[in-house]
Amino acid sequence: MIDLMDVSKTYGKGMPALSHIDLHVDPGEFVFVVGSSGSGKSTLIKLLLREVEVTSGSIVVAGEKLEGMKHRRIARYRRRLGVVFQDFRLLKDRNVYENVAFAQRVINRPNRVIRRRVPEVLTEVGLAGKYKSLPDELSGGEQQRVAIARALVNHPDILLADEPTGNLDPKTSMEIMTLLEQIHDRGTTVLVVTHNKEIVNTMRKRVVMIQNGQIVYDEDEGEYYEDY
Repeated sequence: MIDLMDVSKTYGKGMPALSHIDLHVDPGEFVFVVGSSGSGKSTLIKLLLREVEVTSGSIVVAGEKLEGMKHRRIARYRRRLGVVFQDFRLLKDRNVYENVAFAQRVINRPNRVIRRRVPEVLTEVGLAGKYKSLPDELSGGEQQRVAIARALVNHPDILLADEPTGNLDPKTSMEIMTLLEQIHDRGTTVLVVTHNKEIVNTMRKRVVMIQNGQIVYDEDEGEYYEDY
């Protein structure tokens, strides 16, 4: 599902943000990517989203080769990804239903599809009764559930979550991770970038650690230690 082969990324004339990375993620895997600030985690996400292009090496995601991809193709490729960010990125002037529906409207889904699919995905994330609420009327955990619903509404092959619990308390953080685990159990490939050791060590999924732009640890049912 995700293949990085000898991937390096350098910004300007500085040190490489990523250096000769090899990473393979199978369809249906759940992977934590961990590491300290500046380790290269954010660059990895940007590469997978095709926000930046590799300096060298090759990336293939869901059968799509990312380097050299034409601009018009990038938008179509991103429709196959669901993305969740730390800061939710909801439309403040639109209610829960419209925030989720927006992801379908931008790809011209028919209204009949939107009317069916949006209630389905809001039920999946436990927000069926909140569809008329504005983001500011919701708790942080509820806002993140809306963001997850929006990411799922178009049936993505892969869900990328970049620090999805960074703004949440420990109890709410665990609820969000349980939701991501349920999504994974339905067959979605899930990749979570996080610095939350407690969550990683509780869930015991595959753990990939990046330090100084290189993968230093990759273990199924792994743990998050400070140093390797």
